[in-house]
Amino acid sequence: MWVQSLMALVLLSTSASAATSASPKKVLSKHATILADNSAKFAFSLYQKMAKEKDVENILISPVVVASSLGLVALGGKASTASQVKNILNAAKVKDDQLHSGLAELLSEVSDPKTRNVTWKISNRLYGPSSVTFVDEFVKSSQKHYNCDHSKINFRDKKSAVNSINEWASKSTDGKLSEVTKDVEKADGAMIINAMFFKPHWNEQFHHKMVDNRGFVVSRGYTVSLQMMHRTGLYGFLDDKTNKLSILSIPLAHKKSTVVFFMPHHVESLERLEKLLTQKQLDKWMGALKQTAVAVSLPKVSMEVSHNLQKHLGELGLTDAVNKSKADFSNMSGKKDLYLSSVLHASALEWDTDGNEMDTSIFGTDKLKDPKLFYADHPFIFLVKDKSTKSILFLGRMVRPKGDKIRDEL
Repeated sequence: MWVQSLMALVLLSTSASAATSASPKKVLSKHATILADNSAKFAFSLYQKMAKEKDVENILISPVVVASSLGLVALGGKASTASQVKNILNAAKVKDDQLHSGLAELLSEVSDPKTRNVTWKISNRLYGPSSVTFVDEFVKSSQKHYNCDHSKINFRDKKSAVNSINEWASKSTDGKLSEVTKDVEKADGAMIINAMFFKPHWNEQFHHKMVDNRGFVVSRGYTVSLQMMHRTGLYGFLDDKTNKLSILSIPLAHKKSTVVFFMPHHVESLERLEKLLTQKQLDKWMGALKQTAVAVSLPKVSMEVSHNLQKHLGELGLTDAVNKSKADFSNMSGKKDLYLSSVLHASALEWDTDGNEMDTSIFGTDKLKDPKLFYADHPFIFLVKDKSTKSILFLGRMVRPKGDKIRDEL
């Protein structure tokens, strides 16, 4: 009898274990899925507006975090000040409360450090002029959905205001972002600031000792010296001869997301490639990638980039919130005494060799025979794409990495 009981317990344990291992992956709610699906279109629209701006070199934005900032605008706004946010995010069919819960759900899902095994610190703060009082309900809701804290500041004392903002950003990112702004242009508006530090953790690490100094060709007459890291492995790869670029996809830890690099065959302005970037074209490229042996060389550098997105969001349709005479943020302050003067989006990104242990079983086999070369030694575009939600976590370009100029020898 006890043998039968023991067998029953074993079977019960086994079936429970199987049920656990076969438990379905977390599925986003319908409204969060809509917001995730539309993130690529929004990402490319915003990126292309930024790319047209003169004197902008490196670009780095997190579309899902920018979407959260827009959600904060909708939370504090009324009438068209709020409804324009939905139009920008292509979410007209999403109800107001679902917009906020959906954005919170999406960001929580893609930035979870335990399941993602990445370093991604995100801090959000809303600054208002010292004359404004924030409504309690707004404060509670913004903390709940967007993990946003609040501060009143005397913008008229520009030096002190700038120092306070930069100190907060530096502290929020463990010193990675020392300066997110040099000036406070307007003293009577609200300012939304995102401060982030993102460090990808590769699914298979690069060789720690295979790091050396190389030249990165910024333009035909300008080269900088920087460190490059190297490894050979099996990656998603496409050589698009028609559009004269190579595409490489490298998975991050746990293969939850992937970094996709878009590299022109030759040193050139990225304008031609940027015009090709659409959600439809991205889907086409991703569908054409094939597992290929690739010898990869990537810059081992950090990027610190701060953008004021107010103008670009205005170009995408956020016109009322940034207009002093039209803005209605009475849900935020209780009356029409605020408008959005700045949306600062600051990110520090660190490319390093760190990652999981390599699969050494393929070394010395035919799988790595005659690898393709992917040598990122001139300006390129990259994005971080989440696999399950299809959302774009980061989108940017590296045009001028940090490094000393190499003197041209005649």
